Amino acid sequence: MKSPNAFKWSIKYSLISALTGMLCCVAPAVLFMFGLMGGVVAISFADFFYKEDGSLGTGSIILRTVAIGLGIYAAYVFRKKQNQCSIDPKRKNLNLAMLIFLLITFGVSFFLALESWSSWYFDEFIVPQQQKELNI
Repeated sequence: MKSPNAFKWSIKYSLISALTGMLCCVAPAVLFMFGLMGGVVAISFADFFYKEDGSLGTGSIILRTVAIGLGIYAAYVFRKKQNQCSIDPKRKNLNLAMLIFLLITFGVSFFLALESWSSWYFDEFIVPQQQKELNI
């Protein structure tokens, strides 16, 4: 059996975790982009996850907790798959440490990139559309 690749594993699960953590903002932006959701609905969907003052709400905290849980699950499954292979225990520990480092680095990077992109997209396209829809 082939040992799992820590780099590919970390990219895949980091992206999944980041998308999960930013689901509150990425999902309405993508649905709006494809014309499946209007500006008012997109804003109200995103607002569901935040408090009125813009701080994190319960829904946003739950999504981010699930994202961290997915990262922990990825490390657990990687370790379990790696233990099926007969490789040096020191190498297994090094691979696991490298995976955890990459998961954190890529996960936070992807999360921040998605957060930046969704904020820009909301400000540039969705908010003006919401204002047009409310003025009609």
